[in-house]
Amino acid sequence: MKRKISYLPLFCLWGLLFVTFHVQADNGDILDKKIIKLPKSKGSVYELLGKITDHTGYLFIYDSRVINNEQVAQIKKGEYTIRNAIYEITDNKKLILRLIGNHILIQLPDPIAKPVKDKILKDTIPPLYAIEGTLLDRYTNEPIPFASVGIASNGIGTITNMNGEFRLLVSDTLHNSEVQFSHIGYIPQNLSVITLKGRPNTLSLEPKVISLQEVIVRLVNPQKIIRDMLAERQQNYANQPVYFTSFYREGVEKKKGFVNMTEAVFKIYKTPFAYHPPPDQIKLLKMRRISNIEEQDTFITKMKSGINACLMLDLIKHLPEFLTDEFNYLYNYAHTDITVVDDRIANVITFEQKPEVNDPLYRGELYIDSENNALISARFEIHPKYIRKATNMLVERKSRNLVIAPQQVSYTVSYKPWNGTYYINHIRGDLHFRIKKKNQLFGSTPVHTWFEMVTCRIDTVNVSRFTRNEILQTRTVFSDTNFNYDENFWGDFNVIIPEEKLNEAISKINSKIEETGF
Repeated sequence: MKRKISYLPLFCLWGLLFVTFHVQADNGDILDKKIIKLPKSKGSVYELLGKITDHTGYLFIYDSRVINNEQVAQIKKGEYTIRNAIYEITDNKKLILRLIGNHILIQLPDPIAKPVKDKILKDTIPPLYAIEGTLLDRYTNEPIPFASVGIASNGIGTITNMNGEFRLLVSDTLHNSEVQFSHIGYIPQNLSVITLKGRPNTLSLEPKVISLQEVIVRLVNPQKIIRDMLAERQQNYANQPVYFTSFYREGVEKKKGFVNMTEAVFKIYKTPFAYHPPPDQIKLLKMRRISNIEEQDTFITKMKSGINACLMLDLIKHLPEFLTDEFNYLYNYAHTDITVVDDRIANVITFEQKPEVNDPLYRGELYIDSENNALISARFEIHPKYIRKATNMLVERKSRNLVIAPQQVSYTVSYKPWNGTYYINHIRGDLHFRIKKKNQLFGSTPVHTWFEMVTCRIDTVNVSRFTRNEILQTRTVFSDTNFNYDENFWGDFNVIIPEEKLNEAISKINSKIEETGF
């Protein structure tokens, strides 16, 4: 009997975060008393501040409008206090420096506030504050994409975009809370809302190097680690339905140029994993669509709905064949690394289809907690060697005169713990194609479609299924959905901010926001 291959669907969402933090304020005496010896150096401000970090262990937070990372600076050889070294590198003695935990906050003096006359107090919703900035690798100065940024106490959060940029809106009632920044392979950083709000911050994470003293080096059976992970699902993941408030977006680029993007906020009735799980339900809360009207729809194909793909990419609930005993004979598994996730050691398991298997299967990496056996993250792709065989699984419909050839299809899935239970955090899918007209020998056009979903909030109280009239169909082409555009809403909700090139494209084209019946 011919074996039936199962494929994961193809369109994505956004990230959520739930974490714990501890940040303590410290007085600034050490900034004036601790002496460091610095060699004569010249380089960017970021590089020279990094030398202070090398000598002291303190990381920096600063307003990107105050400190220009790329500005060339120099410092003479000598002994400096931390404060004087910072002044020398930045060439600005008016900066205010504060020591907060293991961070040094650099800011300008606060302007003198002018009295406000006839101020009327109103009973309103507590104001929202934006925590925003860029997250960089401490040593390489490279942006850290898909890092978690969130407040644990309320189960709210977001993720950084491809440029490492983030924006997290928090209520004034959370001003005493702390924000955690975390990513696989880095030491998480915890900072207070008060420290971060009101300015675009530049932050860095330190890579976590695992010493041999932290782990017992032994021969590991990778398939046993996967089996232990599956056996612990009942303890590690939700066994009751919950509500997610999630941000979703999908888009298309052609020749690296922006074509369209659709964004939405959903309320998701998320059912727990089971051997035969009932389907999740989606209720559309808000939606917006931005299109480049210069692009003609005759050339761009419609892709399968990313919403359904995001639901199916919950790997714990919908086990792909590379996680099941039934089909693991198709794959080779290896224990290839040990890394850190949120200060916890994780095993890295790689998998790839066996050489004799010619179907379009997957290869990738699994990150599994070494202590509680929870699947934390997965990164995988359709094997490039056989990706052409998956064409019909990837394309919903296309013009008759087009030939579409998939080039690369990859997915990222992550989970985050909240109150002792792991929930889906972030899902992203990237699909790269080349498209040309039939009978055309040369000149195919590269097209990149993506989908992304992040969990912004989790609710476990009074969870019930939606009514039939509330449910959004998830297998249709989502960008064709009718909606009413609510301009006020989009300023007060956590979304993944667009990447630099997408921001630039949107600003240059005639954007069109459709406002049709809902």
